[in-house]
Amino acid sequence: MRHEIATCLADIKQAIIEINQFLPEKKDFLQFQKDIKAKREIERNIEIIGEAVKRILKSQPDFPITNAKKIIDTRNRISHGCDSVSEDIIWAIVIREIPKLDEEVSRLFEQYK
Repeated sequence: MRHEIATCLADIKQAIIEINQFLPEKKDFLQFQKDIKAKREIERNIEIIGEAVKRILKSQPDFPITNAKKIIDTRNRISHGCDSVSEDIIWAIVIREIPKLDEEVSRLFEQYK
């Protein structure tokens, strides 16, 4: 189980790295809105994060990831209802929540590797 969790945490870390690579250099929302490729890549990586969190919770339901249910819900909304996740929400997740998740996952990964 530890190996599965470590693998999922590594997947989350990689997705965060890729999200940061696709962000506009100056973290400009208007630039983000114009770049359809970056938007789709970021959405895809949010889906990957949600799927990894879902797998972690499946093997350990009390695993301490903040907002785990919201992460999974966002993944589901992107995957199954593309029109229900606005650019504003994606942007807010990337700017506000991804840095926090990155720190949290880094700490957890050290425990599970």
